[in-house]
This record gives sequence, C-alpha cells and structure tokens, in this order.
Amino acid sequence: MSLRRSRLCPLRQIIAALSLIALVACAEKPTAADTLPLTQPLPGSQQTKTVAPITTLAPMSADGITVPSQTFAEWQSGFRAQALQAGIRPDIFDRAFANVTLDPSVVTADRSQPEFSRPIWEYLDGAISPTRVRRGQGLLSQYSDVLTRIEQRYGVDRQALVAVWGMESSFGQIQGDKSVIRSLATLAYEGRRPGFAQDQLIAALQILQNGDITPELMLGSWAGAMGQTQFIPTTYNSHAVDFDGDGRRDIWNDAADALASTANYLQSSGWQKGQPWGFEVQLPQGFDYLLADGSQRKSVAQWLAMGVSLPPGSVIPAGSDQLQAALLLPAGYRGPAFLVLDNFRAILKYNNSSAYALGVSLLSQRFGGGGYLQGQWPKDDLPLSRTERIELQTLLTAKGYDAGNPDGIIGANTRKAIRSAQAAQSLPADGYPTHKLLESLR
Repeated sequence: MSLRRSRLCPLRQIIAALSLIALVACAEKPTAADTLPLTQPLPGSQQTKTVAPITTLAPMSADGITVPSQTFAEWQSGFRAQALQAGIRPDIFDRAFANVTLDPSVVTADRSQPEFSRPIWEYLDGAISPTRVRRGQGLLSQYSDVLTRIEQRYGVDRQALVAVWGMESSFGQIQGDKSVIRSLATLAYEGRRPGFAQDQLIAALQILQNGDITPELMLGSWAGAMGQTQFIPTTYNSHAVDFDGDGRRDIWNDAADALASTANYLQSSGWQKGQPWGFEVQLPQGFDYLLADGSQRKSVAQWLAMGVSLPPGSVIPAGSDQLQAALLLPAGYRGPAFLVLDNFRAILKYNNSSAYALGVSLLSQRFGGGGYLQGQWPKDDLPLSRTERIELQTLLTAKGYDAGNPDGIIGANTRKAIRSAQAAQSLPADGYPTHKLLESLR
C-alpha cells in the first residue's frame, strides 16, 4: 500500500499522484501511466490513528519542504514520550533507536523529482522480462503445495500472487537494505508527511514489540516498505499472517508468510478467485473517448453493445458478460485499450498505478503462455517531462481549464482539464497528455 517503493524506485512521484503514500514498493515502478480511482482509502492509512507531528516546523525551504526547528536528538526525545504513551515499552524503543541517526540519503530520495518519465512500454518490457517469467514459472512449481493451501484459504489465484512477488522484490531478491526504523525516523523528522511517517514508525515499533523481527533485521526501502512483497508497517500490522505457524509473521525470510500476507490483502481488497483481471479490446471508429475514464463502469455486455470488440482470435473469458468493467487507455487513444474488471481494481488497491496493475496482470498471464498484446504502443510520442507537465498544467489553467496545482502530476483534475481542452480542439478526448496538446496550448 498501496503503499512502497532507494533501490526500488522514485516513490515520491507515485505518492504525490495519490496524495497518499502507496502501500508497497516495487522493484520497477511506472511513472507515465494513467490511473483508476480507488473506491476506498488504503487500508494502511486506516490502521493507526494519525498523530499530529511533534516537530515544530520552520518556514518552507526553497524546494517546498518544511525545515525542522529542533535537532534530531530533540525530536527523538519527544517522540520517545509519544511512543511510550502509545504502548511501546521503553526497552523496545531504546533498542530500536540505539545509534539511530538522520539518514541523508532518505532525505534526498524523499525530495527527488525525476525530470523524465519512463514510457509504459519500457516499464512493461522490464516488468515482464523473459528472465522474470522463467523465474516465476519455476517458483509456481516449487511452491505449488503452499500456493494451493493459500488459494484454498484466501481465494486468490496463485499466478497473481507470484506476479506481485516478482514485481515487488524480484521474488525476494531485492527487498531494500535500509533500516526501517532509521528511514521512518528520518521521514518523521524531516519528511514531507511527518505525521504519516510517525504513524508508520509507531507501527514498526509495535512489530518489534510483537517479536516478529529484530531492529537489525528490519530492513526495507528508503520509504519504510518491507519484505518480499513490500508492506508498510501499518499494513503489515493489519494484513500480515503467520502462514507456516512458527509464531512469527516473517515477510522477509519466509516466502509462505509473504505470499499468504499478500493474498490476505488482495482478498480484503475484493479479489474474486477465477475471474479475469480484464482483457485487451479494440475500439470502433468514432468512439467517445470521454468514456475512457475509471469512473465510467459498465457491464462487459454493454461495452460490446457500444461497438467495443476483441482483437482477432481472442474470446471473452467465460462468464464475464455481466461483470462490471472500466475502459483503460494507458497510452491514450493511439495505444492498446483494455476492459479492466474487479480484480484489476484489487491490484490497484495494492499499488494505485494502472501501469503496475497492468504489469502484474500481464505477468500472471505470461506464466501460462498468454499476456501478449496485439495493440501497438505509440512509441513516437514519448511522455512529457516533468517541466513540460508543469507547463501543460499552467497553460490549461490559464486558458480556463482548471488543472489544479501545477505540480507535474497528471491526476484526476489535470486529466479532466486535458479532456476539456482536447474536446474544444476536436481531438480525441482521452485525457492523455501529449506534446501535440502542449504545442497547441502554447
């Protein structure tokens, strides 16, 4: 949870896009795809009551980050009292914070703003690499008995679980090597969302107090995401399970615990066993691209009645006619189109990026020899840079299309403004930011 992502990837971009930190961090993260809206808050954001940051903040710095007016040692002393009040034992806190210092690399990662976005087709090439597919196929066989029991208990398909495992940590190989306590302490002291980081830090201390892991072994990403499927601490507390019955919820070293914990989360997010995530479709001439919006959900049969069709040689998954679906155009009207169903939305609740969810979905199919697309990506139209996205938002608002705060994040407000501008220019109103649109606004 969502949300985790520094070796793993530029989490800051995804956090800003959601205005919520994502549940989990993946080994490769998308930066250029459209997203579908969540229907409820991320579970990780509900588990711990938000505590007002104890740091007294000075005015904003040049890069828009508030600067603490107290030392890290002073902050730690104040936070210790807060943690003890929340039920953390003094010995647990003191051991966890022994020799903990500010981590400058975490501050740098938190403040980073990549200028260029990775095209979704490049992202998917990495997400569904032949090496990852082969490794996943081998693990499906190796863990067949465990996955059978997980499926029986949680009703989540094994291919999806192994795909998440591969996307998040390359099947446990890349989990992050930073102290979770140090990273979260740094973010609570000098991060963009100190209150959220403090909640995660309290949750991390609760994990230590429960005896699931020791401070020295509690390692993860710079943002505090942990384990083989990259849970943030609050989500760990609410969804991690001890599947092998050894008395510890070990998502770091025990693949069964990690996979079962992921299944528990996906089940709570509405996963339906045996249902497809969605499928590729083709759109008719003159299609109303305003319908390519995550809030526009219709039954598969209704979409087909509107002229949406399947590529040659494809068939609708059995029993899907009456399932509710949204139309996804991750690269605009010129790229592949998909009808995405409830299981796709469940993946989005794990990580609210349609590129990520598409990567998990296609990878899960690729394990069985499927997951190949017939539509072509518009590789001649690279994503706008961050500077260009900010300029686009500024120009849209100046011309009467309210794009919200010009932050370089293409969120719901910006997409709505883009659609309005596209419609006014008789362009396909798919909400996708292009150089052509930017040039026309200039």
